[in-house]
Amino acid sequence: MRVLSLNANGIRAAARKGFFDWLPQSGADIVCIQETKAQIEQLADPVFHPDGYHSAYVDAEKRGYSGVAIYSRVRPDAVITHLGFEEADQEGRYVEMRFGNLSVASLYLPSGSSGDHRQESKWRFLDFFLPWLAERAREGRQWLICGDWNIAHREIDLKNWKPNQKNSGFLPEERAFLDRVFGELGLVDVFRSLDPRPEQYTWWSNRGQAWAKNVGWRIDYQIATPALAATARDPVIYKEQRFSDHAPFWIDYDHALDSVRDTTETAAAG
Repeated sequence: MRVLSLNANGIRAAARKGFFDWLPQSGADIVCIQETKAQIEQLADPVFHPDGYHSAYVDAEKRGYSGVAIYSRVRPDAVITHLGFEEADQEGRYVEMRFGNLSVASLYLPSGSSGDHRQESKWRFLDFFLPWLAERAREGRQWLICGDWNIAHREIDLKNWKPNQKNSGFLPEERAFLDRVFGELGLVDVFRSLDPRPEQYTWWSNRGQAWAKNVGWRIDYQIATPALAATARDPVIYKEQRFSDHAPFWIDYDHALDSVRDTTETAAAG
């Protein structure tokens, strides 16, 4: 099972840059997209519902803002479109597909970089999300939560960590949140568990020559329950083409989607 994640920074812009032309070459079985910046009625073109995939979109109420999507080669047993946190659900920040005992979610955490009011929104999200994750970790399902978490966890995860210690995305409290996700809750940062090398980034500012000089941040994650993470291999950050200010990245899991389907769970999942 190959799972790919990308913050598209506008799904229509990514399409114009060739993302959907390239997607079949990726070999992805599940594709998690964040920041679609489009309403579903603006995505009637078949390109946004790629051939061979079942697609699900969740829009923000505000037009041209946020939004997430998932594409899957296997028909899901259920699609979940709400976290249960109204502020986040209004902004279209979560969509989940269920396949038997496996849940795969596309998640877009708020960014606080545009001002104090957005950082306050981010704090509210994190306050809600930690107990939500704790409940998911206890319930016995296998989980994979992909997406742009808008937090670099450690110094290795961004080029210029020293001057960014007081900036949103690398604040001590944000990093401590991830410490609890990976420590207290036991969830796994799958990419970092497989690739300990520095300078493995997924986002670059459009300012200056950040891309050319690889002055980036790793703020996109695949976070999994331990049993699923133990099957992971071969992480790739794809940088041969640019579809966004983020790079697509994928990880392979020795976990066949068609073998996890369990029809007894379908009714409960809905």
